[in-house]
Amino acid sequence: MAEEREQEQLPIEESAPPMGLKMVTREFLKDKIAIFSLIILVITLLSVFIGTFFINQDQIMHVSILDKYAPPGTVSMEGSTYLLGADEGGRDVLGQLIIGARNSILIGFSITIITSIIGVALGLLSGYYGGIIDNVLMRVVDFVMILPVMLIIIVFVSIIPRYNVWSFVAVMSGFYWVAKARLFRSKALSESRRDYVNASKTMGTNGFKIMFREIMPNLSSLIITNLTMNFAANIGIETTLTFLGFGLPTNVPSLGTLIGYASNGDVLSTKQWIWVPASILILVLMLSINYVGQAFKRSADARQRLG
Repeated sequence: MAEEREQEQLPIEESAPPMGLKMVTREFLKDKIAIFSLIILVITLLSVFIGTFFINQDQIMHVSILDKYAPPGTVSMEGSTYLLGADEGGRDVLGQLIIGARNSILIGFSITIITSIIGVALGLLSGYYGGIIDNVLMRVVDFVMILPVMLIIIVFVSIIPRYNVWSFVAVMSGFYWVAKARLFRSKALSESRRDYVNASKTMGTNGFKIMFREIMPNLSSLIITNLTMNFAANIGIETTLTFLGFGLPTNVPSLGTLIGYASNGDVLSTKQWIWVPASILILVLMLSINYVGQAFKRSADARQRLG
């Protein structure tokens, strides 16, 4: 009897629900399409970035007129094999595809990270403090948003001498942060009026700690979704500008450069090996990124609901 009374007095341990990263991982693993997309995305990224270590860009971009429009499987004049054929300059399409994918991914990722950091930081500052800070920042955002951004980017790209991947990133990042700042400002403005923020202010918590430790985690699903969607969109913007002739220089491969060959009617109809691989790779990247992003958004939403 004494043992039974002791067992009754022992506290019953209840298994706590998984929190944080464990919960996000658990929710993510429920989505089979997202897992498959993540595997495809990781394999693609590893193949591209590891493959560039074994490719000499100068050799790939060497012009060989005698190998002009060589079909896939052709042996070049130098003895190498064109697995995906050659372009109008006799340059290896496979090598350009790998280097071009690396450049396009780096551009899209860099623009996404830079603009997201600026947009989230300014949005939180504007939404949390309000008043004159909010007015000044939002007037700057309004001014930039009414500008013909695409035309200005084209002008900058045209007048910058010897621009490269990073100057292209700097030009685009200078304009594409404003929409993020306005979006996160509206969400931060709503969150800053909640009870937990007022309680932190009452306790004398530093404003930056409230913004980045309390408000920002509650915007995690929005941040994740915005990051992934903009990553895919920024790859598309670079590809579009390069296709139109205002992207990277002709001596710097990108996915847009390969797709740009399709503007030639003969290449579009009879030499699909030049532009189809790049088009398929862009499609795979876009779909994979979007599926993974949506899955992480649902996982973050579940964490907020249960947390």
